[in-house]
Amino acid sequence: MDIQSIRAFLKVYETGSFSRAADALFITQPAVSKRIATLEQSLDAHLFDRIGKTVQLTEAGLALLPSYQRILEEITESQRIISNLRETTSGQLKLATSHHIGLHRLPPVLKQFSRKYPEVALELQFMDSEQATQLVLQGEIELGIITLPSQADKRLSLRRVWSDPMHCVVASDHPLATGRKITQKQLLNEPAILPSSGTYTRALINTALVTTEDINILMETNYLETIKAMVKIGLGWGVIPDSMMDDSLTTLPLKNIKMTRELGVVLHSARTCSSPANALLDLLN
Repeated sequence: MDIQSIRAFLKVYETGSFSRAADALFITQPAVSKRIATLEQSLDAHLFDRIGKTVQLTEAGLALLPSYQRILEEITESQRIISNLRETTSGQLKLATSHHIGLHRLPPVLKQFSRKYPEVALELQFMDSEQATQLVLQGEIELGIITLPSQADKRLSLRRVWSDPMHCVVASDHPLATGRKITQKQLLNEPAILPSSGTYTRALINTALVTTEDINILMETNYLETIKAMVKIGLGWGVIPDSMMDDSLTTLPLKNIKMTRELGVVLHSARTCSSPANALLDLLN
């Protein structure tokens, strides 16, 4: 039994003729006969009597008619629902983002999204990129808009949206803010205010500052705004994105050291994106 056979059964009943059913279905009469025969074989029951030029339902056919009509109605309704999903964007979208991206990158995108898709209920959570990655992996949220890891679980799909150059900085009145090139040894002698160990951003910094010496950590925090504030008052050096630079900070001219992190979207590879998720991804591209 398949849907095409059910359609053929109902069309023969409606038209009272195999030939008229074939015309309505845009197939040949032998094809209709074959579908009815397949249906009868699967049910082990005779569904139509051919009396002269008329076709009538048997007792078995009459018994099956209401069920097959409901099945076809439900299929039609399902197709309508899917069609509406393609044409309209509504429902709920659960996503997470880091505080930095939520403050400095997402606002114009979310403003455009909410205006374009007012029927979507956004559930936005702020958290560390590492936590967002785990929630996507566990299926608890659909999207994470985060600092992307350099290596990720194979079950995840990463989409880069922004490149985020980062700089070693000090306060403009800091002793290292002379404009002359400094060595890593000079840098590491100074107290540092950096993102916490175990974060994607800290891993990037550690990779860039390849050294056998320990970094002189004064403070660790995952809030880049806090790092900037502590550096500005002269407590030490830090690493912040280019987008947060201002005249109160001086970039340290370190030789052969460049840091750029990638910001973007993390999704579960096995999860089919909802229409709201696809709409947001389109705006982020």
